[in-house]
Amino acid sequence: MSNFDELIVNNTRFAATDMKDHVPAIPFLPTKQVYLITCIDPRVDPAVLLGLHLGDAIVARNVGGRVTDSVLADLAWISYLHEVKTPDAPWFELAVIHHTDCGSGLMADDELRAEFAARGFDDGTLRRTAVLDPAETVAADVRRIRATSTISTRIALSGFIYDVSTGRLTEVVTSDRASA
Repeated sequence: MSNFDELIVNNTRFAATDMKDHVPAIPFLPTKQVYLITCIDPRVDPAVLLGLHLGDAIVARNVGGRVTDSVLADLAWISYLHEVKTPDAPWFELAVIHHTDCGSGLMADDELRAEFAARGFDDGTLRRTAVLDPAETVAADVRRIRATSTISTRIALSGFIYDVSTGRLTEVVTSDRASA
């Protein structure tokens, strides 16, 4: 049995439960009113770290947890849907979470990055992906979201660092939650 075969067995068990019936009626409004942007690193599983359940949060994961053009487009879409489909509902909180010991830091290695870029990727974009100082990159990504005119300013936005050695989440960019 492959690793994925085991996951299919787990899914069969899940489908037999009533947990799937607890998702929100409107899928784009998470029950906890939270949208998370974080890394693909398997040590940084938001459901485990934050005690989330199905339907609690929108989670975007990519290398480094960086705010990319694609992340901005997704966030703009969700923001737009909120404005036009549920204008009177409370606004969600958005948290950017980067972590210590991030493998994206390897993007700072000029030789390694150049070899990868040769496969058809933009070297500058790859270099900007590196998370060497999570406090710095979280702050930069929060600023990038705030500077994007297609995303509602009513979203409460904050930034965190997850320490993989302690399991602690630390807020490094404080949100103006009053805007939510």
